[in-house]
Amino acid sequence: MLKGVEGLGNVPELRRRIIFTLLMLAVYRVGVQIPTPGIDAQALASFFARAQGTLFGMFDMFSGGALKKFSIFALGIMPYISASIIIQLLQVAVPQLEQLKKEGEAGRKKISQYTRYGTVGLSVLQGFGIAIGLESMMAPGGLPVVAHPGWAFRILTALTLMSGTVFLMWLGEQITERGVGNGISLIIFAGIVARMPSAIIDTFRLMKTGEINAAFMLFLLVMMIAVVAFICFMERAHRRIPVHYARRVIGKKVYGGQSTHLPLKVNTAGVIPPIFASSIIMFPATIANFIQVPWMQSIAQSLRPGSLVYESVYVALIVFFCYFYTAIIFNPTEIAENLQKNGGYIPGIRPGRKTAKFIDSILGRLTLIGAVYVALVCVLPSILISKFNVPFYFGGTALLIVVGVGMDTLAQIESHLITRNYEGLIQGAKMGGRR
Repeated sequence: MLKGVEGLGNVPELRRRIIFTLLMLAVYRVGVQIPTPGIDAQALASFFARAQGTLFGMFDMFSGGALKKFSIFALGIMPYISASIIIQLLQVAVPQLEQLKKEGEAGRKKISQYTRYGTVGLSVLQGFGIAIGLESMMAPGGLPVVAHPGWAFRILTALTLMSGTVFLMWLGEQITERGVGNGISLIIFAGIVARMPSAIIDTFRLMKTGEINAAFMLFLLVMMIAVVAFICFMERAHRRIPVHYARRVIGKKVYGGQSTHLPLKVNTAGVIPPIFASSIIMFPATIANFIQVPWMQSIAQSLRPGSLVYESVYVALIVFFCYFYTAIIFNPTEIAENLQKNGGYIPGIRPGRKTAKFIDSILGRLTLIGAVYVALVCVLPSILISKFNVPFYFGGTALLIVVGVGMDTLAQIESHLITRNYEGLIQGAKMGGRR
């Protein structure tokens, strides 16, 4: 490990990428501290003091504390994720978008442009909804959260929140292109990690007041360690399908005749399903929390983390996005065609359509196992934690994102080192990429 870290200083390009990533994440954390104009910070803090254990607490976790402060980054990166989900779903239903997907780099840029437009639209919509809701909110002492309500406040708030989300979207794209790791995932990762120290302090405060006993806290720590170990094991688990290449004689040279394998990961979709599922749930539930209408409030209450409705919807969305995202990034037909073109075949399986069907059947079973694993990690700890009033940051969703994004980033760093003949960050075990 130490030898691998020492090698970082000997790779100028990698060093620049890491420094750039850290600087961009620092810019994000500075932006979290900049408040949105027109909000009474003390009244808002009093309101959010009661948000622990609600969807506000979870949304605040994903925004890195920006929602609690109602900063310019209060919406976080969730509108961009929601727009990405919508565009990816439309690619299946709209032939024009499906054709763009097949056009390579030019098509990808056009789809990215549509995603940006969708992000702006969703941000403005959410910003207006939250601004209207804030005007009707009162702190426990009867103090209004908004000092001067009206259309000026609504328009300013919507534009401010939209600008913050668009800036975060640009920041994430810059990290992906010029830094290390996936920029959007790293922004969520940084937000969760930045909030963990305060969560630890709050937990110790609960222990001092007697709300949490020492035995349960010890059990919670053991459970966290076990969950992290289980996540690391499952994220590196894969099924190896043997692949043989036929021998071909061209002139005086012999090509092929090799035996290798096709690795299929158990969790091909990575941390995308829980992020997408959380985004889908939080979008309507957040609007429902801010709109003071009885039936909307009942919806918000039913979607409280730890409730049966919330956990059932969450599990269903995780399973759906595990299959959906795996189908997007892994095409068995394309893999089978490439194997056939290069003279490769799976022993006992006819090349072409039979091979594609065989790979698809294995991938379907693996995805089911991966979906069950992700759902268990995300749901079971959160149900236990919601019953004992422990911060969300100790929940399975937060741990899965932190561990998963950390493994992805380390895998990219190690790939840079390996290409330059440096030892990996972890000797004896290569960090496999998850996508």
